Amino acid sequence: MPELPEVETVRAGLEKHVVGRTITDVEVLHPRAVRRHVGDAPDLIGRLRGATILAARRRGKYLWLDVEAPRGVDRFALVVHLGMSGQMLVARVGAPDHTHLRVRATLDDGNELRFVDQRTFGGWHLDDYVDAESADVDTELPGDPASLPRSIAHIAPDPFDSGFDRDEVVRRMRGKHTEVKRALLDQSLISGVGNIYADEALWRARLNGARVTDGISRRKLAELLDAATAVMSDALAVGGTSFDALYVNVNGQSGYFERSLNAYGRAGQPCRRCGTLMRREEFMNRGSFFCPKCQPRPRQ
Repeated sequence: MPELPEVETVRAGLEKHVVGRTITDVEVLHPRAVRRHVGDAPDLIGRLRGATILAARRRGKYLWLDVEAPRGVDRFALVVHLGMSGQMLVARVGAPDHTHLRVRATLDDGNELRFVDQRTFGGWHLDDYVDAESADVDTELPGDPASLPRSIAHIAPDPFDSGFDRDEVVRRMRGKHTEVKRALLDQSLISGVGNIYADEALWRARLNGARVTDGISRRKLAELLDAATAVMSDALAVGGTSFDALYVNVNGQSGYFERSLNAYGRAGQPCRRCGTLMRREEFMNRGSFFCPKCQPRPRQ
């Protein structure tokens, strides 16, 4: 699934191509694409028709458009779930439809914003912003929940967020007795990190993902968080990681960080640091990739 660098690449493209545009019409071509919307497809269409896109925003792996209804009578978020195969693409009105096109929003500049999703795990829904006085969110969570759509107000800041506090994340990680990879993937602790960049960060920090957080020093956990930030920065610089045609920006272009991966997907290949053959182990119905020499498993 797309992680922070891939979602940020999409967000930046949306900021360039659709912010400031007015939505003149919306067409829902598959009901699953709007199943998360409280209401139905006509309600989503009716609220978006005539609305203006004010901003493209993201927290971690979560993406939304800040939308204002006609004449400023309402302001809400169009939350986009990319799922495993969702794409937000911009095309000229009248251009051939993409395969697996699920939603089409016509813009006032002659373009269309298209949601394409082969596996139909993603979708769009409209959401209100959290009222700061009544927000039911984790009180330990840094950042301003009032600026977030209600459905993602529980998500922690990511390392590129102004509200991210590395030392506080380290404190909370050490307060748990859990595998460090599970902690990296816990979006209520640190958002944006998925399986790919967790494995890459652990490789850079020379930590095995099975190590338990309360047995790791604060210095080492801080090093791990810095590694996660660095690897996502490197991936973002080249448009994210694309293993196939599913992970693309709004122009349909793929990212190239897959060529620079040091751990993920490299089972049976030599470690780029020491030459030992990399291994893969099952982890939470997916795989973990690591070097058995640089990242030794903890003793039982």
